[in-house]
Parts: sequence; C-alpha cells; structure tokens
Amino acid sequence: MNTSIFDIFLQGLDGSETSLAAYQGQVMLVVNVASKCGLTPQYIGLQALHDRFASRGLQVMGFPCNDFAGQEPGSEDEIRDFCDANYHVSFPLFAKVRINSEPRHPLYANLIAAQPHAVASTNSLLRDTLTKHQLLPKKDTDVMWNFEKFLVGRDGSVVARFAPDVAPNDAQLILAIERALG
Repeated sequence: MNTSIFDIFLQGLDGSETSLAAYQGQVMLVVNVASKCGLTPQYIGLQALHDRFASRGLQVMGFPCNDFAGQEPGSEDEIRDFCDANYHVSFPLFAKVRINSEPRHPLYANLIAAQPHAVASTNSLLRDTLTKHQLLPKKDTDVMWNFEKFLVGRDGSVVARFAPDVAPNDAQLILAIERALG
C-alpha cells in the first residue's frame, strides 16, 4: 500500500482524532483486543510488556474489535472502564475498528497486506476450537481472532505478526520485540 502507516487516521478511545504519527520512531505492538474473550487475560501480559519495554521505545496499542463472535460489545466508555477496573491498562486504546468485516479499517488493511500470515503458536488448541465452531476467518490472510499481534518497526514497517494464542510473554514474541528495539 502507498499510504504510510503513520498517515492513517485513527480515533482514540476517548473520541479524539489521531494517527500513528505521534509514535513514529517507536516500535509498536498493535493488538486487536476484546473484553469478553477467553484470551482477554492477555491484557495482563500486554501491560507487562508495556511496563518492561516502554522506556526503550515499545508502544503497545490496543484496538478493540467486535468482529470475532461479538466479544467486544461495549461502548468506548465501557471498554475504558473495563480495562481500568480489571487490568489497569496504561497503554493507548483506540476506538473500535473493523478488522475482518467491511469496510476493513485502513490500518488493518495495511498491516495485513504487509504481513499476510501470522507466526503460529506451538499449541493448536485455538485453531482446533475455531474450526470446531466454524469460526475460522474466510481468508487465510484475515486476522484469526482477538489478540492477534502485529509488530511494527520504528520506520513503520511491519516486521512480524503473531497468532492470537502467542502469549505476550512467549519467547518468540519477546525476541522479536528485542530485535526491533535494537
């Protein structure tokens, strides 16, 4: 895509207009999040990554999405209250986006085009569960489920993509973050 990731319009969870330009020069971990998912406790690990690496230039970013079995039904205020009360999230959260439904948010169109396939977890339980319940995405390049992770380098290039069940403390994710931070 010709559009720089830094020029894509975003809306903050508070309704403010923004873009990723404010984060240029930082490493970003872009994660689609949800409040009512079996993977929701990953907020703990994402906050731990933020706490551990923010001083070195990592910015964890949460993008709520309701595309996956309606597991993020709340309003922006409800999402903020949930994250504050349950996980004490201090990394940026943005307004809900469409990821696999139309129209796909331009940020996710850009991320997916740059990194069409995720590094899979060594555990196939999530894929097996989604297959059993006929919840796998239509295209193999689509985001599989809540908590899929895109690692974006300081220059805005997508350097890695991790499946939803790759936990925030997974060694392969930590190594990729360390490499991106330099």
